[in-house]
Amino acid sequence: MKLITGTALALVLLAAPAFASGTHAGGHHDEMDVGKPGDASSVSRTIMVSMSETDDGRMLFEPALLEVKNGETIRFAIKNAGELEHEFVLDTHHNNEEHKALMAKFPEMEHDDPNAIRLVEGADGEIIWTFSKTGTFEFACLIPGHYESGMKGDITVAGK
Repeated sequence: MKLITGTALALVLLAAPAFASGTHAGGHHDEMDVGKPGDASSVSRTIMVSMSETDDGRMLFEPALLEVKNGETIRFAIKNAGELEHEFVLDTHHNNEEHKALMAKFPEMEHDDPNAIRLVEGADGEIIWTFSKTGTFEFACLIPGHYESGMKGDITVAGK
């Protein structure tokens, strides 16, 4: 019995780092399609982003369209100016769609990803991000119903 218990404990300990790497398969702490976590000492500019809702039920980011350069490190200063909890998730459209489907099943899912931040009403926070690939990417609120209410935006990453 001790051998089985010892083996089981060893398997749990060996598997623990995989779970600690993030809340999604493989974690998001390394380079992603949209880039990688940035270093505060490399920030080239700050982009202010506001999250809110309108009286008619629309949910939005201000601004909803952003342009950055490949290789640029951005500090996103994010403010939840709304009356509901919101999140800012930076990724590809495809990955956000997959994440949104998962959030629909598990709406209280906790995140520990450097490309995302969830803020209660009135709170602010930041994400520092280095864009390392050109293309069009997306930022979105994936709390159930928010994306469908318009809470998404595009980031175009142009060549240097």
